[in-house]
Amino acid sequence: MSRLAPHQLTAIQVSRLKSGSLCDGGGLWLVVSGGSRLWEYRFTSPVTKMRRQMSLGSAHTFTLAEARQRATECRSMVAGGLDPIEEREKAKAARKLESGITFKEVAEQFIQEKAPEWKDRKGVATWLGSLSLHAFPVFGGKPIRYVDTQDVLAALRPIWTEKTETAGRLRGRIERILDYARAQGWREGENPALWRGHLSATLPAPSKIMQVQHHSALPWQSIAPVMAALSTSEGMGAKAVRFACLTAARSGEVRGCLWDEIDESARLWTIPAHRMKAKKEHRVPLSGVALAVLDEVRLTRCVPDGGYVFPGYRPQRPLSDVALSKALHIAAKSKGVTVHGLRSTFRDWVADTNACPRDVAEAALAHAVENKVEAAYRRTDLLEPRRALMDAWAAFCTGVTV
Repeated sequence: MSRLAPHQLTAIQVSRLKSGSLCDGGGLWLVVSGGSRLWEYRFTSPVTKMRRQMSLGSAHTFTLAEARQRATECRSMVAGGLDPIEEREKAKAARKLESGITFKEVAEQFIQEKAPEWKDRKGVATWLGSLSLHAFPVFGGKPIRYVDTQDVLAALRPIWTEKTETAGRLRGRIERILDYARAQGWREGENPALWRGHLSATLPAPSKIMQVQHHSALPWQSIAPVMAALSTSEGMGAKAVRFACLTAARSGEVRGCLWDEIDESARLWTIPAHRMKAKKEHRVPLSGVALAVLDEVRLTRCVPDGGYVFPGYRPQRPLSDVALSKALHIAAKSKGVTVHGLRSTFRDWVADTNACPRDVAEAALAHAVENKVEAAYRRTDLLEPRRALMDAWAAFCTGVTV
């Protein structure tokens, strides 16, 4: 509370102040800076015991008398043990609760605000698609503050056992939207889409009703003839598959590979963090066979200029995932195998032949260290042990000594 008694200023003093601040007493201040003329109430919060400043509006809008009236109301709150700023926020939240904003409106606003952080360019369409199909018809038009557990269950139950993965994603999306609404002050209470300790008591666990489907993989004993078949193809897809196999990299990492990422003198491919699943830079040692694949690409295409190593039909675009899958299916004479499954082929070979310690194999696959303590203390990416491993793998896949 100001030591000065209220009502110290005159209207003329207020109008003549061009810059700086004047105290009217009782905690009311006029603050002028540039073209801004603001009324401020300064006080010690009875809740936090800290000094605070609260805007009471523009002096262009509110007269001295109106500002004094607002300051008087604030002083009454402080005298009653209340913090005027907190009380104003509570009143604002209450008005939001009464606004009746619907779940659909909140969902659309949430998606618009969060979309810039999503990697998947189809994220917005995916979210809106699942919500429009399963949630909006059930409670999309309902005020979000009234959405309850029965609403969520009504949307999930029809697809929970038949489309368990889709239902699980839908539940997570509804939960995030409701959390967002609570943060905005549009609803109160517990989240009715929460799984643990809530919906888990009603719906069967996804792990009990959904069979996990792994990417189909070639047996490691069959990789050599498939690689031989791939090497006879002049197609860019076949070359990309061979490179993916020899590096144990993911399809997207190979398709997005740029010549600038390759250091042939150091026999190294450095994948930047933004292209990695774990968002951490990954160095891949290149065997002589992998470098030979790059030489083949160089002969097929023009001299590398920093563009894609495995370009698609249009040089400025990467090769499609379908092109890699098709090349592998032809070489393996089966449509039941996947490019991603080659990583499992590599991992099975390591395990069955004891080719290296487990941590070296996991580092080669760019898997995150699950143990947080171990992850915190690991300061190496085991590059040299992995270099020997990838040389051995290349020799096994092709019969070529590297």
